[in-house]
Amino acid sequence: MSKEKIQIEVNGKIVTVEVEPSDLLVDVLRENLGLTGTKAGCREGECGACSVILNGKVVASCLIPALKADRGKITTIEGLEKDGELHPLQKAFVEMGAIQCGFCTPGMLLSAKNLLDQNPHPTLEEVKTAISGVLCRCTGYQKIIHAIHAASETIRN
Repeated sequence: MSKEKIQIEVNGKIVTVEVEPSDLLVDVLRENLGLTGTKAGCREGECGACSVILNGKVVASCLIPALKADRGKITTIEGLEKDGELHPLQKAFVEMGAIQCGFCTPGMLLSAKNLLDQNPHPTLEEVKTAISGVLCRCTGYQKIIHAIHAASETIRN
């Protein structure tokens, strides 16, 4: 197979990457760009560990051919922190004990960020719906839901 060049904006930086037609976005992010915060979990789109924000939507990067991301805008977990300062969602997760093993955390945080970008005043039910595509095997979700809700209040103020 021949490689093709794609150009994507990842966490605010435009990069050009050579990819095979069969390459998946999760692998390009992790292997070509070194963004290992995006986890390769089930590789079937079921667990949400590989979630990124692509063109304003949360997607399972394990299901997206890298070629489909050409000219796209991607936010990964590494893109939340700015100038050494954690995003309010990240701070809330730490402060409220919403992180245990950490495998689902990038997907949870990006799903929450996308929600708060669209709806800065979510109800608890809306938070639950927003993170429903990310499987957590450790926390029981309550601390995650409350951390997201608390971060929404911090962001509004």
